[in-house]
Amino acid sequence: MKHTVAALLVLFLAITINAQNFSVKAKGEQKFNFADPGGRNQVSFSSETPLEDIFGTANGISGSVTFDPANFGKTLKGKLSVSVKSMQTGISLRDEHLRSANWLNEAGFPEVTFEINGVSELKADGANKVKGKVNGKFSLRGVTKDITAEFEATYLEESEMTQKRAPGDLLGVRAEFDVNLNDFGIQNDVVGTKVAKMIEIDFNVVGSNAK
Repeated sequence: MKHTVAALLVLFLAITINAQNFSVKAKGEQKFNFADPGGRNQVSFSSETPLEDIFGTANGISGSVTFDPANFGKTLKGKLSVSVKSMQTGISLRDEHLRSANWLNEAGFPEVTFEINGVSELKADGANKVKGKVNGKFSLRGVTKDITAEFEATYLEESEMTQKRAPGDLLGVRAEFDVNLNDFGIQNDVVGTKVAKMIEIDFNVVGSNAK
């Protein structure tokens, strides 16, 4: 009986560990680039207040991640950047304000970045998809803070369907987290009234390992 219980525990651990990784043909470290000339990769941001709701997007995304599909949780690393210039809210004058020195200061800090430190709480969510939390350094307007984001990653091996998007294997990543503007030195009369102190950020990007 003891041997049976031990065997079941070993089997359970093996299944759990494998479920946190990707069962794919690619072996060893893979590098996925997220620059998309077609501008389909996108980051959205939103602010909701009693006076005004603001919804914006940015598609000037670059950067890459690397990992071993057989050991995703322990090998994931990388950095993603978003161009401040590519941010749009639907109103040109508001976009100019967004890029000004009082707000994101595009002239001094043209990119917003997120550098991965590690992941936690990984779990499987279907075939070759994992969910969890990613921890990293988020840099905005010259200030860097530790941020934890909820994320899901899906590994798609190259096929006729995926080639319509890009050559090579693809990695789809969705992530969301909140940014406190006060933490990054953005403080003025409209923060908290027309612009929320907490901004919701959503990533929806696809990278390719084609060389």
